Amino acid sequence: MPAPKRYSDELRERATRMALDAIAAEGQRMAAVRRVAGQLDVHPEALRTWVKRAEIDAGAVPGRTSDDAARIAELEREVRGLRRANEILKTASAFFAAAELDRTIT
Repeated sequence: MPAPKRYSDELRERATRMALDAIAAEGQRMAAVRRVAGQLDVHPEALRTWVKRAEIDAGAVPGRTSDDAARIAELEREVRGLRRANEILKTASAFFAAAELDRTIT
């Protein structure tokens, strides 16, 4: 189970928007992030991560978007389930094949 969120979604969106505006106005990325983080009582590293994610999702910088990451995680879960089912079927198949061999010999 994931840990509870420390910051609300509204605060994340507001802080990200403010930081992006400040970066556009000032040009100094970390100074703007630190200033906005201090104003909103948010950890600067958390805000930097949110800003980076927003830039990737907007296509401003290269990287894996949130939608792509969610889809990949979903597909990986599905693959794990299918592999587990495959192993169960292989084990069952071997068990029944061995039982069939024992039955026909005696």
